[in-house]
Amino acid sequence: MTAHPPRILIAGAGPVGLVAANVLADAGIPVTVFEAEPALPQTLRASTFQPATLDLLARFDVSKLLINIGLVAPRMQYRDRKGWVAEFDFGAISGETAHPFRLQCEQFKLNAILVERLARFDHAEVRFGATVVGMEQQADGVTLAVQHADGSISAEHGAWLIGADGGRSIVRDLLGVVLDGFTWGERFLVASTPFDFGQVIPGLAEVSYFADPEEWFFLLRVPGLWRVMLPVGADEQEADILSDASIQRRLQRVYARPGDYLIEHRTIYSVHQRVAPRYRVGRAFLAGDAAHLNNPLGGMGMNGGIHDAFNIADKLARVCLGQADDALLDRYEAERRPVALDYVNTITIANKTNLETRDATRQKAWREEMTRTAADRQLAREYLMKVSMISSLRQAESQAARQA
Repeated sequence: MTAHPPRILIAGAGPVGLVAANVLADAGIPVTVFEAEPALPQTLRASTFQPATLDLLARFDVSKLLINIGLVAPRMQYRDRKGWVAEFDFGAISGETAHPFRLQCEQFKLNAILVERLARFDHAEVRFGATVVGMEQQADGVTLAVQHADGSISAEHGAWLIGADGGRSIVRDLLGVVLDGFTWGERFLVASTPFDFGQVIPGLAEVSYFADPEEWFFLLRVPGLWRVMLPVGADEQEADILSDASIQRRLQRVYARPGDYLIEHRTIYSVHQRVAPRYRVGRAFLAGDAAHLNNPLGGMGMNGGIHDAFNIADKLARVCLGQADDALLDRYEAERRPVALDYVNTITIANKTNLETRDATRQKAWREEMTRTAADRQLAREYLMKVSMISSLRQAESQAARQA
């Protein structure tokens, strides 16, 4: 065992970077997280925690805290505007997970919990207002140039670096890695309202996807709000999309009601399906959105990033403690990249395509398949294992066992 483990550097204090930092801190590894923002952002962003993710976070005793402040969603539905419903109950996989439900809770609440937890460790720190602007790799480590709020630049050295700094990752750019894949022509609008759709749409689940060839939409309930996601055309101007008139028009199509909806939050997302060709370059690793981007239909982006964080941080801890040699770190890409390519990308692309298809034959086939799957206990269980991301974790575990 190494007497004085080397320090690990992490770029990005989102859920991915902070999970990795907590794993390392628990193992006694010194860790420093650099975050460009002056404080933790309070934006809604991702808000779905999958069963597999809750199982992982339980090792921090974090899942219980999230459940106390979040909203448990035991059901998921596919619907259309005419009354068709295919419902899935996560209770079907209760024997496979300690958390047979999705949890709806904004990611910034997890970030706050993880930062507070890190504060317990003398060997862990989070530096805000600290932007990575340069990087050099040496035989024994990585040196970052970090610009601080006052404009000064410091040199920060660590044995290894995790780039968890999001879809516009500076670390990824500095490594010369370009994401492979494509960007969808349309964007997604998310509008949040306190209006309770559950009171006016009979039997509505907290997670409900509405298929429609003209304008599909997605309803997701979080504490105190419903988040409504809809597609917007590539030719629409951002100011028009975010205008009160445009959002009211779209929400009235979701459910026509007298008077306007109260809008608590509105934003537009560009939608990507991209994966880095490499997750490791020397002593630096990419994780989360820095390594892979996918459309949010399925709630797999943040969750996949958290799974990345546990994987690479556990491996780095073993190497730093002298329990494994550096070759172990090569398994990270081998275990996690196929999940992003063959699993998350495949499911999220299918979700979008099935919701929006205008081909009547394909519409009919997909809805019949979902109806049949929801009605068959074994098929429903297999489907829920995939969408809950339990199957993808087990796939990575199987890959690890083959390489051991």
